[in-house]
Amino acid sequence: MKIVILDGYTVNHGDLSWDDMKEFGEVTVYDRTDRNFEAIVSRIGDAEIVLENKINMTREIMDACPNLKYIGELATGYNNIDIAAAKEKGIVVTNIPAYSTASVAQLAIALLLEICHHTAHHNDLVHQGEWTSCPDTMFYDHACPIIELSGKTLGIIGFGQIGQSVARIAKAMGMNVLAHSRSVREEGKALAEYVPLDELLAKSDVISLHCPLFPETKGIINAENISKMKDGVIILNTSRGPLINEADLAEALKSGKVYAAGVDVVSIEPMQADNPLLSAPNCFITPHMAWMSTEARTRLIDIAVNNIRAYLAGAPVNNVAR
Repeated sequence: MKIVILDGYTVNHGDLSWDDMKEFGEVTVYDRTDRNFEAIVSRIGDAEIVLENKINMTREIMDACPNLKYIGELATGYNNIDIAAAKEKGIVVTNIPAYSTASVAQLAIALLLEICHHTAHHNDLVHQGEWTSCPDTMFYDHACPIIELSGKTLGIIGFGQIGQSVARIAKAMGMNVLAHSRSVREEGKALAEYVPLDELLAKSDVISLHCPLFPETKGIINAENISKMKDGVIILNTSRGPLINEADLAEALKSGKVYAAGVDVVSIEPMQADNPLLSAPNCFITPHMAWMSTEARTRLIDIAVNNIRAYLAGAPVNNVAR
């Protein structure tokens, strides 16, 4: 059994181990693979099992690798895989669900708290001597107002496991929570009031995106929807970059309609130098790191191993190409 991991560095920076996969056969790990047809096909070779995180697994690649029987997505989203082609060819495709729920929710709240307290900025001021030279016992930069979240309303678009985890933290801070989702769940009703999208946009002080990227959600944060929001709203995105029309958000940040934004994802990654959010005021950007805690990455590898074990036992789990 040959197993090839095409872009292992995304998940494992050398601090974790792939050794548990060796029980299944020969494991070849590439930190990175050029995203062109020849490089991908050459590295897959005659392997039966391929694991990847960001490689586009096209029909052409599957055609060129006839021994391929299993594609393991080392992430939850799998829009980079031609699922229709995999189904036709009988290739099992698995993903890794729910491994990073706590970590992603934690970063969403971390971005919000940074916007509200400007912690990094004030830490810099202290280290620059602003406090030691201050005539008062305390200070803060008046250009960066401190915002209390208790009593404010958080609107969550997409209310699955991550959205609900964010809601629990927000409620613990005294926030009211609204939710808009394709499906209404009983466990969600205990955490939030489900409302139509326009109502959520109009009533929320903070809007956090946790929905999948579908044609109907692409660009859901755009000029038209921003115009329906409160003045001074805060927008968070730890889901998928294309949920936001970045030019429209940048303009809203410049005008002050949107007070601040915190994003961990952008439309093209790595982020391009001409992305309008880079020059937008009060925009806090992290480099798609919400899922990358040591604990989450360890869970990811453990689930990937169990996915392969189940496949080899003839009872695939987390199979998205059924």
